[in-house]
Amino acid sequence: MLKPRVLVVDDDEGVRYTLREILESSGLEVDVACDGVEALEHLRLQPAQLVVTDLRMPRMDGMELLRRLVAQNPAPRVVVITAHGSERQAVDAIKAGALDYFRKPFEADELVAVIRRATETARLALENERLRGELALSRTLVFASEAMSALAVLVGRVAPRDSTVLITGESGTGKERLAEAIVRASRRAAKSFVRFNCASLTAELAEAELFGHVRGAFTGAVRSRAGLFGEADGGTVLLDEVSELALPLQGMLLRALQEGEIRAVGEDRPRHVDVRVLAASNRDLKAEVARGAFRADLYWRLAVVELHIPPLRERPDDIPVLARHFLDRAAERIGAAPFDLSDALLARLTAHNWPGNVRELQNAIERLVALSPEGELDLALLSPGRASSSSAEDPSRLREKMDAYERGLIVDALRACANNRSEAARQLGVSRVTLHDKLKKHGIGSSDDAG
Repeated sequence: MLKPRVLVVDDDEGVRYTLREILESSGLEVDVACDGVEALEHLRLQPAQLVVTDLRMPRMDGMELLRRLVAQNPAPRVVVITAHGSERQAVDAIKAGALDYFRKPFEADELVAVIRRATETARLALENERLRGELALSRTLVFASEAMSALAVLVGRVAPRDSTVLITGESGTGKERLAEAIVRASRRAAKSFVRFNCASLTAELAEAELFGHVRGAFTGAVRSRAGLFGEADGGTVLLDEVSELALPLQGMLLRALQEGEIRAVGEDRPRHVDVRVLAASNRDLKAEVARGAFRADLYWRLAVVELHIPPLRERPDDIPVLARHFLDRAAERIGAAPFDLSDALLARLTAHNWPGNVRELQNAIERLVALSPEGELDLALLSPGRASSSSAEDPSRLREKMDAYERGLIVDALRACANNRSEAARQLGVSRVTLHDKLKKHGIGSSDDAG
């Protein structure tokens, strides 16, 4: 069960010690601070769901701390400590947003009763965050592990805000899907969401793609274009593989983040845009900063909130639910009856290290379904380069299954990209010409096919 974290703020060391002892004996996680300034620094590094604060303190008193806390989103619950006979202060604190109060000197029973009410309120708020995050994440990712549930809590917390988010993790862990979950749960969900792969273009072309260009700005610029930041005005931009962004462009991106301004290629004046930026990287950006390949100021601006997706080998509890999901999807694509997730298959899957993470598992399951004989799964196909005699099948039937599988992949890609064929080709790892040929082959010729 999730336990609310409590921050005790008091300039009296004895009071801090006593409160900590009482609250920790009640099963709570407790931090302490000596005044409002130190409390805010604590909360920046380690958020708490409940703050218990004295009102009279040096540097920053309890009322000023209370005002700053209630202005946060989400705001922690606040319980204030008042001196005996200072009911007027308690009333003022409640009006300012405090949840409750108790008097000093306090009785342990009174303190525990007040804290119990406050922590229950905080616990319910924390549980709501977890459920909201799991709902958002479950729409794009399949999981059952504690690690991903903990990540879902953070998604539920950060998605409604406009904070810049850096998503890290190995290739194939689902960073783009996590970005989609954040967008779906954000206040910008109904606005544009555009993606850009920072490794896909040269620095010159990437600048024009991101920030736009005016007609005649360079050879081939036959018309003006708003660029992805312009297209996403009011919405969200995902910068995938952000570590690959050229250094000159990193400075331009930093300006866009800090000032909310972009300048199109060939344009004299900057213009304002309202864009939330999400960035993703499978590299250690701190290491890239250390070797001079990435700007330190840009890293800190991107990593306002950093969400890390653990590799699949560190969350084996997700393998069964992912395998079931991919089995059902693959069977549906080729028009086959659902396959059982047998103990033998599950044992093979959980024994593998999955260096390619979720993407590798998905490909393995889809290959297994596509190439196995009718009605059964040939587990030998899970070993690369091996096939057993039991997988022998009528060549024409096998071709039909593989064609159906290929068509399903193409339709899924087009649907995910809103029928943008260039983006679909990129996601499928083929050229636009190759995709065009495949569309003709499978008779996919209109937007209806992708819907």
